[in-house]
Amino acid sequence: MEKNISLEKSLPLDYNIALLIDAENISADYISYIIDEANKFGSITYRRVYGDWTTDLLKPWKPKCIEYSLTPVQQYAYVTGKNVSDFTLIIDAMDILYKGKVDCFCLVSSDSDFTKLVTRLKEDKMMVIGMGETKTPTSLVNSCEQFIYLDKIRNLAAPKKFKPKPVVVPGVPGEVKVKETFENSITPIEDIVGYLESVVAENAENDGWVYWSLANNLLSKKYPGFNPRNYGKNIRPIHFFEAKGFNFKKEGTLVYIRLAEKAKG
Repeated sequence: MEKNISLEKSLPLDYNIALLIDAENISADYISYIIDEANKFGSITYRRVYGDWTTDLLKPWKPKCIEYSLTPVQQYAYVTGKNVSDFTLIIDAMDILYKGKVDCFCLVSSDSDFTKLVTRLKEDKMMVIGMGETKTPTSLVNSCEQFIYLDKIRNLAAPKKFKPKPVVVPGVPGEVKVKETFENSITPIEDIVGYLESVVAENAENDGWVYWSLANNLLSKKYPGFNPRNYGKNIRPIHFFEAKGFNFKKEGTLVYIRLAEKAKG
């Protein structure tokens, strides 16, 4: 039976998960959040973390491997400055796929090179969850069933103000201008709300109500990275969208959504 997942999870999920972490691309500081988020989807069968463990770069990961029962996978860097763990992770993912012991992959990286791997896993009906930072290219975010922004989760737990680095303006000796160079792939909330409005309008019955499960699934497919935490709200999507101008009602086990202005009719 094909498993269905939506942003509102009323029942515990029971996927068997292969957790594969690109240690050369993700900070060890995120590991507690990675494990907590993965556990929400089921049981973690494989816990592997990839990189060149002979380098100082991965030193922070070593105690985390012991603490969280992670299996470090060695890949020597044959070319300086090149992230070589990608190839080993991809090969392992395919080996795990063919063993048939998991039905979900959790790929932790902000590297768009894994986009093709995600597409290949989904061709074999695998559930694929992505985790990374807000700098992750949209190609990787949108290829996953769901994408979780680890820096947003961490910021909710311990908010920190972003301090852009000072940049020297070319041609102006001694003058320094503060410039924010940080980019992210989080969809503007206006786009999220606008799409949900169109979904409700296109699928509404005469009374304006639409099954929330339908609207929610369409939203999740369009924007896999959506979560209220991305916008500083650690609340359920229903409460998040209530504040954005939508009405909800519950009849038995079913939940419905409609545009706020329909409530006046």
